[in-house]
Order: sequence, then structure tokens, then C-alpha cells
Amino acid sequence: MKRRRIDQIAELLDKRGKLSLDQLSEFFPDVSQMTLRRDLLILEQQEKIIRVRGGAMSVKEVQKVSGEAYAKKTASNTDAKIEIAQKAASLIDENCSLFLDGGTTAMYLAKELPDCNIHVFTNGLAVAVELAKKKNIDVTMFGGQVLKDNLSTASPAAKAYFDNTNFELAIMSASAFTPENGFSCGSQIEADLLKQTRKKAKATYMMLDSSKIGKIMPYTFARMEDIDVLITDDDFPEELKQSFVKQNIVVM
Repeated sequence: MKRRRIDQIAELLDKRGKLSLDQLSEFFPDVSQMTLRRDLLILEQQEKIIRVRGGAMSVKEVQKVSGEAYAKKTASNTDAKIEIAQKAASLIDENCSLFLDGGTTAMYLAKELPDCNIHVFTNGLAVAVELAKKKNIDVTMFGGQVLKDNLSTASPAAKAYFDNTNFELAIMSASAFTPENGFSCGSQIEADLLKQTRKKAKATYMMLDSSKIGKIMPYTFARMEDIDVLITDDDFPEELKQSFVKQNIVVM
């Protein structure tokens, strides 16, 4: 019975794309939401769905706009990414302008952002698609080479674009972090774009889940002293957190 119900949930999500827990409860009125949450956890572990705030979405739905590699990244460390995205969303004021990168945590932040008057510059294809669903958010995409692994764009020509744009905040994420090597990623042109972005912004917020700690990617785009706010999850090591605080960096 349980296996059949889980299979039915997976089929529903593949057909609908996304469902809330309340909607799932309508399909399964005799099953508690706690049980449905456990079912979703099993499906997430099987990499069939991605849990989002208040419900879940099909991996196939993400693949429609992102491809398999990005969808796999989106499905990893979901709880931490959602936690970080919710914290970051609480820091965004109406009428502000900001840059948001193309990482999977940024995609969750795009989902969490309130539908209010803000202007978002982004180099993330999936991020732009998510933001375009909201009526009041203006979205501007940066052009350039498409980086398929994380569905973002980057180009040396972006520097000229920055000369004529203004944004208050740069909100970005890293593929890896160590205190010695800083925040790093796997693409040189993406690293150059993120460097330009943080220099243009009045403040830089870094989203970093604890799974990225101790990893090193080829290209460093920021160091601890380059950021103003670190947004992380509850598993972030306390000792490392204090090293940020000592440099007057706000840790959330």
C-alpha cells in the first residue's frame, strides 16, 4: 500500500510538475501530512522529486529548463539550500536592485523571493525562468557563453555591461570554500564575472551550505574579507563561523 502510494505521488508530480502538501492531501485524504512528508523524503532520496517549501516538484520539471546535470545539483542538499534561500529572501527589501548568480541555491532563492517591486540582474537561466513567473519582479539576463553544468552565462564583455547598470546587492554562491583558498568555482569566465559583480555592488552576500566546506575548485572569485554577509545552514561549523564574525562579517 505504501509503495503504491509513493508511486502514485511520483506519477502525479510528473504530470503536474509541482504540488503543495495541501494539494497532495486532497489526492490522499486518508493520509496525514506527516506521512506524505516522509513519502516525499523517500522520493527525494531516489532523486525522482525535489522538495520545496510547502511541497515538491518533479525532477523532470526541472530538467525541462535545466538539463540533467543541473537537476541533479538541485536535488542535492535540498534542506540546507531551502534554509539558506529563506534566510536570504528575508534580507531583500522592496524597490531594491540586486544581482543573483546562476547556482542552484539561487534558484531556490528565486522561488522564495516575494513577488514585489525589485529588479534582479542574473546570469542564471533557470533563475530567470523562475523569476519570470512573478508579476512584479523585473528580470535582466546577462548574455555570454552558456555554462551547461550550472546553466549560467558568462562573458568577458559583461564588464562593459556593468558600466551602465546599478545594483545594491550581489548575492552569490560558491561551489567550494576553504579559509586559505576562499570561495571558488569551476569556470574562469564565471569567476571573472563574479569578481566584477561584487566590486560593482555596495554589499556582497554569500550563500554557502556546509557541504561546500573543505572543497577547492580551480578559480577563486572572493575571499572572506570580500563579503559582508554569510548565509549558511545550521550544520556550518561553529569555529569557522566565528572566524567570519571576527572579520565583522554578519553570519546568518
